[in-house]
Amino acid sequence: MVYLTFLIDNYSDIPSAGAVFVHGSRWAWHNDAPDYDNAALLVKLNLTTALATAGYHNLRCDWSLSTCPLSTPPQGSMETSMQAVLEPWDARAVSDAALPHALKTIFGGDEYAPDGDGRFLLRRNDAVRAQCCAQFVVSRERIWQHSREEYVALRQWLLDSNAAPVDDRVAGRILSYVWHILFVYQEDNEGDVDLQGLNTAACPSASECYCRLYGRCGLENCNIGSCQGQYKLPPDLKLPADWAVTHS
Repeated sequence: MVYLTFLIDNYSDIPSAGAVFVHGSRWAWHNDAPDYDNAALLVKLNLTTALATAGYHNLRCDWSLSTCPLSTPPQGSMETSMQAVLEPWDARAVSDAALPHALKTIFGGDEYAPDGDGRFLLRRNDAVRAQCCAQFVVSRERIWQHSREEYVALRQWLLDSNAAPVDDRVAGRILSYVWHILFVYQEDNEGDVDLQGLNTAACPSASECYCRLYGRCGLENCNIGSCQGQYKLPPDLKLPADWAVTHS
């Protein structure tokens, strides 16, 4: 909601270098640093290289809790739908199952990219691969590829209780899937949506991402989704209550 309000209120005044969207807390479990310090990450962030390829980049490189791994089932799959029904307390499962309908509502249409109208509906075996946690950098050009009115409409989707899910956790997670769909640069395919291209752009390898964003190049002991010593999920996805005091 805050991101969309910023885009709406400042649409004509987006900085030429682009915009960085982050959460309000300096210290958070999802910040991709050994000490979870977002301030340190932002100091190292290289906007030029981050935006060079697609005009958009998520600030996380580690794949934990993302949908980047191929083992993550498609959002429209029977497996995802059943998990959402059997475990309604699981906000991730519920939001994943709700994503296909949400994309159809937001973008319209009966298929993604069937006839040049830019329509977007996930079929049962289609998966949206995306990073976690909705912190990202985006260029002014990618923001301006959509009109101010489109951002107003997307915000209204969130506000309308008959449109977006009423659970803010579910609606927020759905929106976290939408940012790269909105912003990643794609070649002009007469309105067609290249889902595979979006997935590839949204999920670079961890080592490539750390180098591109933060200048941490040549890291060792990496696999496609992580590099040893760079990030670890904290227990229960929470930092100790005194973390900010003991690490400032």
